[in-house]
Amino acid sequence: MRALGLDPVHDTRETFRALCDATSRPATVRRLPVAPGDHAVAATLVDHEVTTHTPDDDLREALAAQGRYEAAEPTDADIVHARGVPPWDVRDLERGSLVEPSEGATVLYRVESLESDPEDEDGLSTVTVSGPGVPETRTVGIGLPAAELEAIADAQSTAPRGVDAIFTAGDRVVAIPRSASMSVEAETEAEVEVV
Repeated sequence: MRALGLDPVHDTRETFRALCDATSRPATVRRLPVAPGDHAVAATLVDHEVTTHTPDDDLREALAAQGRYEAAEPTDADIVHARGVPPWDVRDLERGSLVEPSEGATVLYRVESLESDPEDEDGLSTVTVSGPGVPETRTVGIGLPAAELEAIADAQSTAPRGVDAIFTAGDRVVAIPRSASMSVEAETEAEVEVV
């Protein structure tokens, strides 16, 4: 993973710890050891046993060089990577079954920004999350249009089936697992950029 600027031992270990913490505390902003965070998360999660879809040539080449990249269409992939708003619909991704909900896809988004206090920033959609790991409710600002976040909420609405969503911005990460319930407010006035 050195081709991506990652230490294959230290950075993936620290990324895994940050992901565990972020997933067990949905909608909390955590720090990753390196940026861009989506590369660190993909390098940590992707191995030879999962299928992956990514539009990122550098990521694809680095994973393939280690024999860890098995390409798949978004609707069939275990891990689906997007940079901003994707050309596919998150509601069409694999959601698992009642018997095996863990077979639902993990969706990894690279976004412009993530903020634990979304009222302080323009261009963010405010997501309110409740469920396991959330004392009552928690809000987070995510740099994606409200329509994309609402589609994610729809994809997670068939609990225990659904998709796990991970968002990165620079060296920050937020996870909203399929076990969480989320509601979305429209983004603020500033235009949301696709990265």
